[in-house]
Amino acid sequence: MKFSFQLYSARNFQPWADVLAMLADAGYKNVEGFGGVYEDPEGFRALMDRNGLSMPSGHFSIDALEGDFDMAVKTATTLGVERIFCPHLAADKRPADKAGWQGFARRLGTVGEKIRAAGFGFGWHNHDFEFVPAVDGSLPMQVLLDTAPDLDWEADIAWIIRGGGDPFDWIDRHGDRITAVHVKDIAPAGECADEDGWADVGHGTVDWTRLFRDIAAATPAKLLVMEHDNPSDVGRFASRSLDWARGAAEQRA
Repeated sequence: MKFSFQLYSARNFQPWADVLAMLADAGYKNVEGFGGVYEDPEGFRALMDRNGLSMPSGHFSIDALEGDFDMAVKTATTLGVERIFCPHLAADKRPADKAGWQGFARRLGTVGEKIRAAGFGFGWHNHDFEFVPAVDGSLPMQVLLDTAPDLDWEADIAWIIRGGGDPFDWIDRHGDRITAVHVKDIAPAGECADEDGWADVGHGTVDWTRLFRDIAAATPAKLLVMEHDNPSDVGRFASRSLDWARGAAEQRA
């Protein structure tokens, strides 16, 4: 498996040149892109090359993919992205019922056909809202997977938990759809309030030891992406998380 780092975690610790140098020093070889690093793809690619970093996956919004597909593909190609994940849907644009989520899934299916034809993998990246029942009782994540059968899934485990879902159940039932995983941790209740209740990987309440084992056994995912939505010290998060995850991976072997 390849460990990566979602650059959104470092958005508040600029400049990017310093961030990439820190990640390389911490031992990362891969990063995952998001909209905040796409303004100058050639320049960012040069920064990555300078630090021995690759970007096998990237987040691109549904607006970018539907509104300027050619630019999205050009950006992904320049940065060396192999898998494109659609990462979010704003609250005011989220459907209220199953029919609405089916319609959104069909939009993802249409975009996915174009992306795969251009030579990339394509999937959805979840947050917590996909695991909260809609007004008719349907679960948006289930509707997306059922309605768009070719859609891959980048499973954000901690968001599944915060949404009320059981990640082990979802991996058991839909592991074949999971082609990448977001690896982040949840602090014990009342701790890390200044970091929105998130924790460094392996230092919270999520059972990552078991999860790594289940992910390896039940999914084709080879890309494990470290993420923290609001770290107070991104260098601490990056190094502690990677060190712990590497140790857990060695125990699995």
